[in-house]
Amino acid sequence: MTGPRGALRLVGRLTDASNATFLASDEAGDRWVYKPVAGEAPLWDFPEATLSRREVAAFALSEALGLGIVPTTVWCDGPLGEGSAQAWIEGEPTDLIGLLPPEDLTEEWLPILAVETEDGSPLLLAHRDDARLRSVAIFDALLNNADRKASHLIADGDAVRGVDHGVSLHVDPKLRTVLWGWVDDPFTEPELRLLESLMALDAPLAPGLADEEWEALADRAAALFAAGEMPRPGRGRPAIPWPPL
Repeated sequence: MTGPRGALRLVGRLTDASNATFLASDEAGDRWVYKPVAGEAPLWDFPEATLSRREVAAFALSEALGLGIVPTTVWCDGPLGEGSAQAWIEGEPTDLIGLLPPEDLTEEWLPILAVETEDGSPLLLAHRDDARLRSVAIFDALLNNADRKASHLIADGDAVRGVDHGVSLHVDPKLRTVLWGWVDDPFTEPELRLLESLMALDAPLAPGLADEEWEALADRAAALFAAGEMPRPGRGRPAIPWPPL
């Protein structure tokens, strides 16, 4: 799938999204998540009218790394003007992340955060020690993803697809994620090669973002490669998005 075939037609609106986000159908009947620039709410810390561009850039990065995490996402001129169109994934949020009673925690789960219910019962926010999630964690560290909620990871058969990357690729550290289970774990050789492939990035992977944002991506790859291990949360900013699930 390379992009919508023919004109997009609005089918409905995804009301849980903070920006105007629509389900659309192309002339072949394929469904797309359409995010017009005109529907973007300005953010104080991101350049205006660039969130849809970041969605397309995240797909370009996923493809450049050969990860296949982000569904096909292209720039289009839709019924409400220019914006991003992402192939609709028919699935539910992955069950590889969740809230568990402490007694249900096994070695297959990596705990992230301890919380309590309203009646004081303890729960753990945890995710599976799963290679698919680890690839997403590395991708997010490179992307500087500021909003990796569990609900943004969709089960697609045996694959896990990541969606909603509008707040990413900022020049300043912004990483917020629920995938902190591998903090300080050494990178494997294939992971180091993946990082190394971005260190020499000398051209944008997609149009619409500033050159310094792509330079910052290469710098993040170099910093992770030099550290040799999975990153830990930064100080002075939230490390986990809200809500996390």
